[in-house]
Amino acid sequence: MTQDERPPLVYVVEDDDALRDSLCWLIESAGYRVAAFSSAEHFLAYVEPGTGACVVLDVRMPGMNGLELQERLIKRQLHVPVIFITGHGDVPMAVHAIKRGAIDFLEKPFQDHELLARISGAARSDQGALKGRARQRLMTSQLTTLSQREREVMERVVDGKPNKCIADELGISIKTVEAHRSRMMRKLGANSIAELVRLSVGWTSPGPML
Repeated sequence: MTQDERPPLVYVVEDDDALRDSLCWLIESAGYRVAAFSSAEHFLAYVEPGTGACVVLDVRMPGMNGLELQERLIKRQLHVPVIFITGHGDVPMAVHAIKRGAIDFLEKPFQDHELLARISGAARSDQGALKGRARQRLMTSQLTTLSQREREVMERVVDGKPNKCIADELGISIKTVEAHRSRMMRKLGANSIAELVRLSVGWTSPGPML
């Protein structure tokens, strides 16, 4: 089984031993892999970019709390969806966490199916995000294959400028523009101007925060 074929990995960060064990059993019974941690500090020492479908995270924990951990994930650009579990008095904190990028929160006590539904949604969104980031890396790699002149031509083609205008701006002949344009399109694997524009948007768009 390849890495892509393995069940999604769910992180559980919960200081209460009994609740942590219960969550692990529930999530594993639904077919996911689980990595459990008793503290935010232990989790941060373990987690790596590009791993984990989501993290199920308690808001209140000794030492670093859930909100502080969320901020650390953002600063380290660890793009893993966060599902908070909270006590009744923690709802305002959970709302703040949503505004900072968490995908959901569950108020204790919650039903098993509620948590599993949120994990399923997080896993789907994470797969989409992973594919998006992989495409972003590929596009960035493709961009580096362009010469300086090819990139200058590309930028002007994306702006909708005709070959004659590009030639005048760059001080080269129209035939030279056409040659650069042809090589640039071939290197980027773009079959049309519309596709080239979509690629250029991918290069300039910011990635997701969390």
